[in-house]
Amino acid sequence: MKYSSPLIPFSLILILVSSSSSWVSASPHKHQNFLQCLSEHSSKRYPISKVVHTPINSSYSSVLDFSIRNLLFSKPETPKPLLIITPSHVSHIQAAVICSKSHGLQIRTRSGGHDFEGLSYVAYHPFIIVDLINLRSIKIDVETNTAWVESGATLGELYYRIGEKSRTLAFPGGVCPTVGVGGHFSGGGYGLMLRKFGLAADNVIDAYLVDANGKVHDRKSMGEDLFWAIRGGGGGSFGIVVAWKIKLVSVPATVTICSTNRNLKGDGIKLVHQWQYVANKLDENLFLGIMLTGGNITTTQEGIANPIATFFSLFLGKVDILVATLSAIFPELGFTKEDCVETSWIESTLIAATGVGTVESLEPLLNRTPSNLENGKMKSDYFKEPISIATIEGLWQRLKAKDIETSQLIFIPYGGRMSQISEMETPFSHRAGILYKIGYFVAWKEQSLKAKKKHISWIRDIYKYMTPFVSKSPRSAYANYRDLDIGANKKYGKTSVRQASIWGLKYFGNNFKRLVYVKTKVDPYDFFRHEQSIPTL
Repeated sequence: MKYSSPLIPFSLILILVSSSSSWVSASPHKHQNFLQCLSEHSSKRYPISKVVHTPINSSYSSVLDFSIRNLLFSKPETPKPLLIITPSHVSHIQAAVICSKSHGLQIRTRSGGHDFEGLSYVAYHPFIIVDLINLRSIKIDVETNTAWVESGATLGELYYRIGEKSRTLAFPGGVCPTVGVGGHFSGGGYGLMLRKFGLAADNVIDAYLVDANGKVHDRKSMGEDLFWAIRGGGGGSFGIVVAWKIKLVSVPATVTICSTNRNLKGDGIKLVHQWQYVANKLDENLFLGIMLTGGNITTTQEGIANPIATFFSLFLGKVDILVATLSAIFPELGFTKEDCVETSWIESTLIAATGVGTVESLEPLLNRTPSNLENGKMKSDYFKEPISIATIEGLWQRLKAKDIETSQLIFIPYGGRMSQISEMETPFSHRAGILYKIGYFVAWKEQSLKAKKKHISWIRDIYKYMTPFVSKSPRSAYANYRDLDIGANKKYGKTSVRQASIWGLKYFGNNFKRLVYVKTKVDPYDFFRHEQSIPTL
């Protein structure tokens, strides 16, 4: 098969008071009180001292760096936390919230570390990180087709545990196995089954959350407003979700995953143009997306040079039906059985993530570390009308830039279940009327400021180029493709709803108003905040 793949004892006081943090140096007594507070508000059965990491601990740098997925935010000048807490019990989170709030510290909560703007582990006020890496328990219940998954688990770990229990149960989450479920669910979360089952957040049915007062809630005690808000309203605004109860979905024992490449010398541009009229109308069991790849990365195994159009598909059924369907509806694409593999859903998740055609083991799904760490920038757009061949040619020309290391455009079709769910069902409002979404991505390894400016300028240019062709009033964006270019809160002081609506309406549409209402009700003093957190009235 030719498949390419498109988050207090005396010893603790002594360690922390010795920290080099300016906050500590300025007020050691205040800092000692903070440590005492942590001890007093955590369970004695689960001493918090064992999960606190400070700059003088040998573990500090390794814990901080382990879940940084964007090297842009791993520089010497990047603000560092006063300390990192890796909770192993909910009482550690409660203590972190209560004590940070009473001592004027901000909290950044990290699940897998894939926030494209680093907002889960970088702040410009004195702050701590609550890194949920130790809270990744997963309990699968095949009798009720449900699972409880803690926020520190990755998608790969979730899929692996589902696969252990059943080959006909699945979950409609994303392709990247190292993404943490906490951030993924909080922003909506999509994968190759979104046209059949909707988003990850659409399949969340309960949750445990620590609020701004350090209290633990489930769905019943938090209320439906807050439960609504955490399923797509973005992470870091309403509390810290410790665990999620999700609804597992039924899939056939055999699914089909396919991939084929085209380029400019062939019929790539025409196929991309035709795809717009087909992909959102296909049977909901069939996902057909496109990855346009440019820059100076190597050519494919078939010798096709960049830019490359990779058409990739997941079909919840057998290959004969898939090939027959596409041959009838989209014959120009020319999918054949040789482009496809019949497999189980669980194995398809590994094929989609790695591009391997044969799965020998599912163990790679448990690997929390991406194979490649780079500097990166992401943007997104939604489309309600097809774009012209001339517009696609303009994209293609920009992808040919050889001074750019890696550039990718990901076309994600909508329709199916996505058109059936109300835009008010969750904060994620991009539903009926959307043909497809594009994610723009640029990545580079060179660490110079010149390289950074060049690559960020490239993605901003292509985003500007697409302005006339995308959704308008507002120009919509996907919250999990975090982008501070579209607007940000004030770094210091209160941010008005009017200022936050510049970016908030783009992510959430009319649901932004309800999110502000919920935020004001559950966190009136705006304790949980960052550059794109929901503001209070």
